[in-house]
Amino acid sequence: MENAVLLAVKNSVATITLNRPQSLNSMNDALIDELHEVLCKVEKDAEIKCAVLTGNGKAFCAGGDLPFLESIDTIAGKKAFIAKVGAVAKRITAIEKPFIAMVNGVAAGAGVNLMLACDLIYATDKARFAQSFAKVGLIPDCGGLYFLPKCIGVHKAKELMFTADLIDAATAEKIGMLNHVCEDGKLEDAVYAMAKRLAESAPLSIGLIKKYLNNTALILDDVLTIEETTQSLLMGSEDCKDGITAFKEKRNPTFTGK
Repeated sequence: MENAVLLAVKNSVATITLNRPQSLNSMNDALIDELHEVLCKVEKDAEIKCAVLTGNGKAFCAGGDLPFLESIDTIAGKKAFIAKVGAVAKRITAIEKPFIAMVNGVAAGAGVNLMLACDLIYATDKARFAQSFAKVGLIPDCGGLYFLPKCIGVHKAKELMFTADLIDAATAEKIGMLNHVCEDGKLEDAVYAMAKRLAESAPLSIGLIKKYLNNTALILDDVLTIEETTQSLLMGSEDCKDGITAFKEKRNPTFTGK
């Protein structure tokens, strides 16, 4: 039986591929469990500096697998599955390595929110997006009630969630859901060019920037204290020293994460 999630690593970039194309990469127990396992590997592997999350086939992720969800016959079972889905989104935000969502097709329901958990989002111009929960009498999960209003504002998030309307990539980019929309056929080149840049960047710096930007509970005084402590430590790192030397010598730095 083929894995529901695939992992490939090349040039310090991990590619995580949701691999249930026959069901538009919808989420069931196998996909979520394997995704947790793969994320654990990505987090622990020091050679991996950046991760790309994508889907196999014509979809990124269509959200929850409805036949599977219907098969869960207890409240405890339903709660356990939704908790596992939410934990995937949280783990992506907590791993101090940059994640790029490469949205190769439709993203719906929890699939949109899995995408929003990533740090950067690139999509083909053929992609479509829907917070489709209200159509089946549900509320957003996989962190959607947190990620979407943070991304596009409360009122626009309410509109998309209330109506469950399908929007195209151009609209998603315009309202701030996406970093870049790429012509069909040029998505991979754009994503892996950015992944290469991030993989060659200072990992301590990138990881800490991600950590602090994802903590929306911080007030200005907290941020200033973090800056005092963290910046003074980073200024003594080998990466910072080489970065400054490289700037003076007009060459590219070589970052090692030390």
